[in-house]
Amino acid sequence: MKITDHVDRVDVRDKLKGNTRYIEDIVFEDLHYARTLRSAIPKGKILKIEYPPIEEGITVVDHNDVCHKNEVAMIEKDMPIFASESVNYVGEPISLIVGKDKDQIIRYYNQIKITYENDPTAIFTIDEGLDKDDVFSEHTFSVGALEDITYDDCFVQEYETGYQEQVYMEKQGVVGTFEDDIVTVYGSLQCPYYVLNAMKHALDLDETKVRVIQTPTGGAFGGKEEYPSLLALQVAVAAMKVKKPVRLIFDRREDMAFTTKRHPSKSIIKTYLHKEKIVGMSFEINLDSGPYIGLSDVVLQRAIFTMMGCYMFDFIRVTGRTIKTNNVFTGAFRGFGAPQSMYALELHMNQLARYLDIDPIDLRRPYFVKKGDKTSTNGVFNEDIYLDKMTDMLLDLVDYETVECEDDPNIGYGFSFIPHGGGFTGDGEAVHIKAEVHLKKDCDGDIHILISNVEMGQGAITALSKIVASALDYPIERIHYQQPDTFLVPDSGPTVASRTTMVVGGLLYKAALKLKDQLDSKEEILIKEFFKQPDYVKWNQDKLEGNAYMAYSWSIIMARVEVDPLTYEVTCTDIYGIYDVGVPIDERLLLGQIHGGVIQGLGYGLLENMTSEKGLIQQHSFSNYVIPTTCDIPNIHSEWIMNKYVDGPFGAKAVGELTLVGVAPAVASAVEQVINKHINKIPVTPELILEVLNED
Repeated sequence: MKITDHVDRVDVRDKLKGNTRYIEDIVFEDLHYARTLRSAIPKGKILKIEYPPIEEGITVVDHNDVCHKNEVAMIEKDMPIFASESVNYVGEPISLIVGKDKDQIIRYYNQIKITYENDPTAIFTIDEGLDKDDVFSEHTFSVGALEDITYDDCFVQEYETGYQEQVYMEKQGVVGTFEDDIVTVYGSLQCPYYVLNAMKHALDLDETKVRVIQTPTGGAFGGKEEYPSLLALQVAVAAMKVKKPVRLIFDRREDMAFTTKRHPSKSIIKTYLHKEKIVGMSFEINLDSGPYIGLSDVVLQRAIFTMMGCYMFDFIRVTGRTIKTNNVFTGAFRGFGAPQSMYALELHMNQLARYLDIDPIDLRRPYFVKKGDKTSTNGVFNEDIYLDKMTDMLLDLVDYETVECEDDPNIGYGFSFIPHGGGFTGDGEAVHIKAEVHLKKDCDGDIHILISNVEMGQGAITALSKIVASALDYPIERIHYQQPDTFLVPDSGPTVASRTTMVVGGLLYKAALKLKDQLDSKEEILIKEFFKQPDYVKWNQDKLEGNAYMAYSWSIIMARVEVDPLTYEVTCTDIYGIYDVGVPIDERLLLGQIHGGVIQGLGYGLLENMTSEKGLIQQHSFSNYVIPTTCDIPNIHSEWIMNKYVDGPFGAKAVGELTLVGVAPAVASAVEQVINKHINKIPVTPELILEVLNED
């Protein structure tokens, strides 16, 4: 087949017919169930746990059963598998109650009594964490010096974003087994080797004794990146104790209340002006990490490296911090820090345009980055950048002259201009991930893709199969994807950071070219390909200096909203978007990513209000956590340019996260145009609009 051919998603038939078996559908002989005993306080000591007398059929699994180290290996190892002497957030796991009879488990669970000593020093807000200097990490970098610029005005604004829940359709779920001295975890997860490495660390077993099998995964959006490592360790310990399969699957309330969310943030942006020209900006962003750092510092790094956006100024200073609190611990979510920082920057740019009485497009154009420019971290933009061309395409798509003449006071328009670096930040791909892929031709001539990257609804199986089929000029029906099993596939890295198509697909493309001349062989052939950082990518992690990403994708968004003058209900009627994602592997898959990203970004900007009171999430069901429905979906107008990336498969760059990031600032800015007030917080609910309008 050819890369320009359209294909059906290769997994669609089984899913439409209901044949796909998710973790809750898989039958395990003599299966035991687990329920999590959780902390009821945000911070304090566990003085006493009173378990009822152990009944036949009931097993309690806690920190005493962890055979080596009671800690979850992520980047750091600060989070316990089971809390032992103290707890640090509401819902922290203390033990599992395991048995074959769910009713018996619940009866036993309800009789457990825990005595705590509350710690009054619990922290619940970013401001409290800053006041107490309770900071996990801090990074600062700059371009130029403030004293070297001349300015006569400074425009300052503060911005705030809240939690966002991933709302994957399939809840968190894992099963642990222990057979023939091998601990196996089956799970709905994004990163099999993250889980494997966590198991090796905690259980003190090598890769021949621990195994991870990814089951079909019904959505993740980052919520199944690091969090399943905790659950996997819990069921692994439980399975080793009871010598039976143990299943832990959350209900929706539990999933929404206690799993990772998008980090709440607070930002301050100062723009230095000289004769109404931008001569510099300073950015400060703080993220609520919860009680454990998890992936928060990596999320922070993407947030601050993206903070310059599509622009270059004479002076830039960026400071970012991860703040330790006693709220639920936060983690990976589609966009990985960029939605927070880009909301602040792009809303700020639109506010600045109104402050200076300049068209928001005209304000931005003089500062667009271009090929050969330095990045904010002193790297170089190596690929062609077509921001001017994309802007012109957007103006044509929306008929901008007509828009400017529209005089309905209840209709507003807002813009955002977004970059997104593909792959892991800095030296992550080369130093930490070191991706390896295998491509195997069997004796019958069928081709097998052997990687650890997962299908979770985003179309990875289809995109990667199409890359291989197109490189080989081979029928896609003869390309097969091995569901990741760490006994069978190499570590090609996690399914995160918009890296699957660009990085892993690029390796598969190279492997396919090596295999192409051997297709007529009747023997089995295995091709291995290893990631090598392009020579033009240089990075110093200690100094945060160099090329933070191999290549950037770009988007320009315009949102049209209508605000009801009586109820202040906001309706986004249209989203217009122009995208540069290199060369799309499949245009229908790209449209799927655009539509999904727009809808998720719309929820972030307008609807998804999640709050925490004394460490407890208040919205934990679909009755009080509002997500977009079909009635909320705007008309989505999209075009893209072909801008081939030399190191991407067939010229492809990153797609998956880019399409979400620009929506929230665009819709928030459009609302601002209607009410003629700053709205520096999302989601922009009717209640928030009323509050802003009533401010002096």
